[in-house]
Amino acid sequence: MKIATVKGTNDYLPKEAAMRDYLQSVILETYRASGFQRIMTPAIEDAENLDKSEGGENLNLIFKILKRGEKLDKALEEGKYNELSDMGLRYDLTLPLTRYYAANKDKLILPMKCIQIDKVYRAERPQKGRLREFVQCDIDILGTSSCYAEVELIDVTARALMAIGIGEFRIRVNDRRILKNVLSNLGFAAEELDSVCITFDKLDKVGVEGVKAELTEKGFAAESIEKLADMLANMPFTLESIRPYCTDEETLANLTAIMDTVKQIAGGKYEIVFDISLVRGQGYYTGTIFEAESTKFRGAIGGGGRYDNLIGKFLNESVPAVGFSIGFERIFSILMESGMEIPDARKRIALLYDPQEFQSVYAKAEELRKEYDVALFERPKKTGKFLNRLEEQGYHGFLMAGKDEISWF
Repeated sequence: MKIATVKGTNDYLPKEAAMRDYLQSVILETYRASGFQRIMTPAIEDAENLDKSEGGENLNLIFKILKRGEKLDKALEEGKYNELSDMGLRYDLTLPLTRYYAANKDKLILPMKCIQIDKVYRAERPQKGRLREFVQCDIDILGTSSCYAEVELIDVTARALMAIGIGEFRIRVNDRRILKNVLSNLGFAAEELDSVCITFDKLDKVGVEGVKAELTEKGFAAESIEKLADMLANMPFTLESIRPYCTDEETLANLTAIMDTVKQIAGGKYEIVFDISLVRGQGYYTGTIFEAESTKFRGAIGGGGRYDNLIGKFLNESVPAVGFSIGFERIFSILMESGMEIPDARKRIALLYDPQEFQSVYAKAEELRKEYDVALFERPKKTGKFLNRLEEQGYHGFLMAGKDEISWF
């Protein structure tokens, strides 16, 4: 039997689990205080739903579940190897949410404002920062196309990030309609835009020359590629400076309203900036997209956007939707590595006793629990080694049975 976890998954020691519980509770309460309500969905989804969800590269990372019994035997006998699976593990919380909405919309308050904090699964190649099992913390608003839904999601997420103490961050925003309009005006054909966007999303990693090389390799027109490169030489853009390249005035006005309102609400507590290079990988995004970026630790700590067409795959009608997800695992890693302690946590002490003292010690523990978290342990033979382990696990002190004074580490 193997004692190591499956690659891409983690065990968490009590101190780590306590930090995860704390972070999730702060995020959850911040969301709830803003009127969002928690829902829960199964980790398993129908394979057809997952395959048709426009999840971009995530569709290649689905953990598929084999059919069972006669159905599996029949598929094998007939050589239908593409039909061996009928279910899979969710790769994010958005697809399950849209199915949930379609199934329960008659019972919901509209627009629906919901919270999801749960595990998701991706068949990633395990490496630092990429797990196969991880937690996402989402808030979504379904049933309204108002730009104030984006405003609310951005500010509530920002307040959650401030509440957990992640430090300085900024919100980067874009709109896929602006990006596609710009690319069209540069000469790219409508049917080419999604492919160009996939390459454009790599700008931060490969630079302008890398983007040019990949677009050339894909066979796009050299003239359009050069126009794009010339435009990128003028980065960074503001909503005002992008206007010579964008003719979609309505979308520009919508994004301007979102940013201006967020700035007023934020009151300087965090920054919001326009970033034409922001694309995000999921194919289901239809309009506004955003990312929270840590300015101290570098890199994204959350992201989301508007996905107005995804629910329609279930209902055959357009239902506007937008969501923002906090990058829980990255934030957890950052805060643990920085040595963060849970603020205002009750001190944890150990009460050590001999077996014949249990009853009296139990009563003593109950008295102490009015002020501390108290764990009972029989006195070990090697007390020193045991006390070292307690300290490693986050205990603040210990008390020997029969003593009145707590010894603090």
